[in-house]
Amino acid sequence: MVVQVAAGLIFREGRYLIARRKADTHLGGLWEFPGGKREPGESLEDCLRRELREELGIDVTPPVHFRMVRHDYPEKTVELHFYHCTISRGEAVALDCEEVRWVMPNEMTNYEFPQADRPLIEALQQEGERIADGI
Repeated sequence: MVVQVAAGLIFREGRYLIARRKADTHLGGLWEFPGGKREPGESLEDCLRRELREELGIDVTPPVHFRMVRHDYPEKTVELHFYHCTISRGEAVALDCEEVRWVMPNEMTNYEFPQADRPLIEALQQEGERIADGI
């Protein structure tokens, strides 16, 4: 079974919003890019908007697809669809997660993320280096 997940790369002033998963969930206690599982009949973009409202109480700009990462866990396979966006209304509050933080791409290695997020973190760090170098 493949689980499709939409996750937001929510950007503000050089930082990305990350959220810590609740302890009693799959991969509990790890940090992630906020989002969640797609419901039947729901587009990935609508899934992302719904999940961000439920988890963080925010609305975002139209999501722009960045990358898809497929990862096999022992119990399931996930397809993570990552979207760039910014907050259009509200301020992120930990409604359905333990806590939230705004972090620079080069700080992400200080946080423990699920294995599936690692290729994305590397891509964001490389993108941040190119921007810093003026490329």
